[in-house]
Amino acid sequence: MSGRTLLTLAWRLGGRVPEGVVRAVGALVADVTWFRHGTSVRRLESNLRHVRPWLSRRGLRALSRTGMRSYMRYYGEAFTLSSLTAAQLTARVRTIGEDRLRGALVHGDRVVIALGHQGNWDLAGAWATQNLASVTTVAERLEPEEVFQEFLAFREGLGMTIFPLTGGRDVFRELLRAVGSGSEAGLVPLVADRDLTRRGIEVSLFGAPARVAAGPAALAVSTGAPLFAASIWYERLVGERRRRAGSPWGIVVAFRPVETAPESLSRAERVIVTTQAWVDEVAAGIAAHPEDWHMLQKVFVADLDPARDADVATSVADGPGGVR
Repeated sequence: MSGRTLLTLAWRLGGRVPEGVVRAVGALVADVTWFRHGTSVRRLESNLRHVRPWLSRRGLRALSRTGMRSYMRYYGEAFTLSSLTAAQLTARVRTIGEDRLRGALVHGDRVVIALGHQGNWDLAGAWATQNLASVTTVAERLEPEEVFQEFLAFREGLGMTIFPLTGGRDVFRELLRAVGSGSEAGLVPLVADRDLTRRGIEVSLFGAPARVAAGPAALAVSTGAPLFAASIWYERLVGERRRRAGSPWGIVVAFRPVETAPESLSRAERVIVTTQAWVDEVAAGIAAHPEDWHMLQKVFVADLDPARDADVATSVADGPGGVR
């Protein structure tokens, strides 16, 4: 049975299996994958080396093992998330800086949130839909199509509005419409710590050049929408909160406002400067909780294909139209 088939089955059956069993299976899969030390685990360790450059090889291996368990925990929670009660969902999320975010929503704004592949962003999105405002976001198109449709149905079932990154209409234009024409407050969270479009922005991430998505900054600059950065990490639950959550794990979501670059700069320059600003905020969260950064892909320029880098550089040099 292929990995894709297993993933599809997990989506369909996860909510019917006791969550403790799902967690145990996820931990086992994480440990086996970590022990095999394949390409994905080696990439995770290479990325984590930027975050913790002083670690010994043994220390890095220990961190990557914790990271793989966090990554599989995310998937296990995703498989069972649709079966949670409203009370369980609320008990699993603790926030920092929520008051400032609510302050922006009070004015009826659509707020753009830049975040990384950290913690459980689907749990955070489901909580936000229930407790803050409507959520509109973008999903990477997975292969095969039936797996992508499972992800899409899952997230839409949680109350989110999802635009596919590729294979549909221009996603940036769709986001512009969602932000600019919204008649009520809403959230537009974008997982943006990896460039998937060949139109990304080069930033400094842990002191090294990296490519991230231009979307959050471009959307905020183009529409004037407030921009926040969010960091998400896991925390152990105890006592009454653990009982209410029905899980030993919850997440912390920290919101921080990000100032957009001054209007005296060109649009392209504003997008670049603003992107670095939110990256600095997200990086601070990753540095504090590196085990929950689920970055098993290439993000640093030194690891990317040179031909791809040249294509990206040309795209950005084209001016405002090339920064999406």
